[in-house]
Amino acid sequence: MYDTIIIGAGLSGLAAGIRLAYFEQRVCIVERHTTIGGLNSFYRLRGRNYDVGLHAVTNFAPPGSTKGPLAKLLRQLRLRWEDFALVPQVGSSIAFPNVTLGFQNDFDFFRSEVRRAFPAEIDNFQRLVDKLLSYDDLGGPLGGQSARAVVSETIRDPLLVEMLFCPLMFYGAPGEHDMDFVHFSVLFRSIFLEGLARPFAGIRSILKHLVRKFRELGGELRLRAGVSRLSTSAGEVRSVQLDDGQELAAHDVLSSAGWVETMRMCDGAVMPVKRPAGQLSFFETVSALNCAPKDLGCKQTVVFFNDSEKFHWQKPDELVDVRSGVTCSPNNFLYDEPAEEGQIRITALANFDRWQNLSEEEYRQAKSTWYDRLNASAVRFLPDFRRAVIDSDTFTPCTIRRFTGHENGAIYGAPEKQYTGTTHLKNLFICGADQGMVGIIGAMTSGITIVNRHLLRKKM
Repeated sequence: MYDTIIIGAGLSGLAAGIRLAYFEQRVCIVERHTTIGGLNSFYRLRGRNYDVGLHAVTNFAPPGSTKGPLAKLLRQLRLRWEDFALVPQVGSSIAFPNVTLGFQNDFDFFRSEVRRAFPAEIDNFQRLVDKLLSYDDLGGPLGGQSARAVVSETIRDPLLVEMLFCPLMFYGAPGEHDMDFVHFSVLFRSIFLEGLARPFAGIRSILKHLVRKFRELGGELRLRAGVSRLSTSAGEVRSVQLDDGQELAAHDVLSSAGWVETMRMCDGAVMPVKRPAGQLSFFETVSALNCAPKDLGCKQTVVFFNDSEKFHWQKPDELVDVRSGVTCSPNNFLYDEPAEEGQIRITALANFDRWQNLSEEEYRQAKSTWYDRLNASAVRFLPDFRRAVIDSDTFTPCTIRRFTGHENGAIYGAPEKQYTGTTHLKNLFICGADQGMVGIIGAMTSGITIVNRHLLRKKM
């Protein structure tokens, strides 16, 4: 009998496991796949290392900082700053036709960019920032309100509104067209007020430290151990049944699989009000280069681009929506030494249903076609890197569905979040994206928060 079984060895599950293990809890993390990381993982192909999910770690703060999500996270997990070895970005931008806003890990620079490009809006922009800083993230007076309504009431220029929404939605909006002002606030702070960073070795270095710490504390990690169902009775989970038929018992179960996905596992329980599954997924190209991106003129860390004055955030009709996207170079952080090889990643919205319905041959051809189309769209906003490509890979919404289990390959889960982390079963809890926190730091914070709020309180 375990104290807690955690479903999913992603960032939120690993952080939750570490936090519980510090309090001498017997914890087992079960993971369906052969590797850890979930939405933020890594793989090796043709001798090259690739990250999945991670463009950059948001919520950056320099070593020694005592405030902010990153500092709090490290204290809760009793990790050192050097364990994550985060290196700040070189500089990024939001690129729309005829207008570009640069930003760095210095908010004054971004404010000056807004003043340069939208001089008549700088006072309104500062009023918006004041609103963002004046309420509690998960319960303030603006929680539950449309972010577009709140922002548009403050900023009058619709183009600036669209440019502010573009990066925030790409980095964490689970629903179409709009987002809760809570999420807008969290993402604005994490990207613009705190900033972007990355470990030199990518996400694998963070995952390595989390797994090592979890095992040092006595935690058990089982790979190739997917959960087929949760056996329930009298309003609680009685056992966890794995794909191979083995049953495990625990006092509590914490799932990072997603709300819809977790509810589907529950066997015989009276279901709560159904929440719709997310519809927004991504197509991504990864290009290995024969030189550093900066040698081609690609000097920025991340570029959020959109080819019209209106930003469209919705499930596309075609396989991929190339009107907008995110480009990222893992090389363009302030490392002490250069990376071994150049790389450019480009991400855009995609339609899961259309990808899923392709035949095997159609699927293979579509990956090649849309690799070319998305890259062609992106080079309208950054120097053309295509002549330097020596290898490439792509992933689709089907890839996301296969390796995360997320319905529709929804990268940020269901649009309706369960901030409390509770479910209709008294010993089943939710952490991760569907608890309402996104990003590398947000995912880990979610796992810790639910453990502190519910699981450890029950033990004390």
